[in-house]
Amino acid sequence: MALKLSILDQSPIYEGETAEDALHHTVRLAQLAEELGYHRFWVSEHHDSDYVAGSSPEVLIAYLLAHTKHIRIGSGGVMLQHYSPYKVAENFNLLSALAPGRVDLGIGRAPGGLPRSTRALQHGIAEPQELPAKLRELQQYVDNKLAAEHPLYGLRATPLPAQPPKVYVLGTSTGSAEIAAESGYPYVFSQFINNDPEAARQAFEVYRDRFIPARGNEPTSILAVSAIIADTDEEAAELSTQHKLVKIHLQSGKTLTVANIEHAQEYGKQSNEPFTIEEQVPEIIKGSKETVRSRLLELQQTYGVEEIIITTALKSFASRVHSYKLLKEAFREAASSAN
Repeated sequence: MALKLSILDQSPIYEGETAEDALHHTVRLAQLAEELGYHRFWVSEHHDSDYVAGSSPEVLIAYLLAHTKHIRIGSGGVMLQHYSPYKVAENFNLLSALAPGRVDLGIGRAPGGLPRSTRALQHGIAEPQELPAKLRELQQYVDNKLAAEHPLYGLRATPLPAQPPKVYVLGTSTGSAEIAAESGYPYVFSQFINNDPEAARQAFEVYRDRFIPARGNEPTSILAVSAIIADTDEEAAELSTQHKLVKIHLQSGKTLTVANIEHAQEYGKQSNEPFTIEEQVPEIIKGSKETVRSRLLELQQTYGVEEIIITTALKSFASRVHSYKLLKEAFREAASSAN
C-alpha cells in the first residue's frame, strides 16, 4: 500500500516574527505542498496565544483554497465542543461549495487554548453537549438528513454543496478512537502530542475493532507525527534540539500539551486547581531523507496506516521548506528506483 504524505501547519509565531509573518508562511507552505504533490494540507485551531496565529481555521482555509488549485485543505482540527454544529456545518458547506471536493473537516476535542478562552468561546451556551452527540448532529447537517425527531427538523445548513466536506476525528487516546469508530469516521492519531507508541497501537486497534460502517466509509487510519528532515542525520539531530514538549497535569486528571513553560504556568493559574508541569524531550522523527523515509515506512507497517501527516516545527522558515522538499524527494527517488 502506497503511503500518502500530508502536512499539518500550526502557523507558529517565532521570536522576531509577527502573526502576519506566520500566516504568510502558512500560505507559502500550502502552495509548496501542492507543488510537491502532498495529499492534503491542514491548519490548526489555537486561541489567546502569542505563539500560534491560527485562531479561526475556517477563515484561514478559505484563504488557502483561494491561493491553491487542487490540493485538499482542511482543519486539524475544529474544536467542536465550543461551537454550534449547525454553524460549523454551514461554514464548511460553504467552503465545499466554493471548492468542490477539496475540503476536509477535522474535528478535535482539545480546548485549543487557555481556560479563559474556553469560557469566552462557550459563553452563553445554554445546552452543553458531549462530543459524540455534537458529531452526530454535525453530520446530519452536512448530509442534509436531520432526523425527523430532531426539534429543528426541516432546518438545512445551506448552501448544500454537491460534494460535502469530509469529516475526520482527531485524537490521542482510545476514547477518541471509539468516537471515530462508532460514528464511522476516518481517524487521525496525533502522535506528536501523545508520543506513547502503546497508546497509538491501542487506539488504532480499538478503532478497527469497533468501526461501524456509515455513509459508505471504510475504516481509514491516519497517523500525525512531528518530523525534521535535513541533509544529514547529524544536522537534523541538531535542529531537533530547538523544542521541548511541555505538559501540564491538573489535579482533576486532565493532561494537556502546551507551547512552553510560561504557557503551562498561565494555564494552571487560570484553571484554579493544583497542577504540575512536566518537560519532556519531544518524540521527533529526524534524520536525512533516507533515514526519515525508512522510519515512516516502519510506522506505516507498525500501525497499519495509509497516510502520515507531518508537522515540522523549525524556527527557520527556510529550514521548514527544505525539510518538506527533502521528504518528498526521498519518496520520489524510491519510487523511481522501484520502476
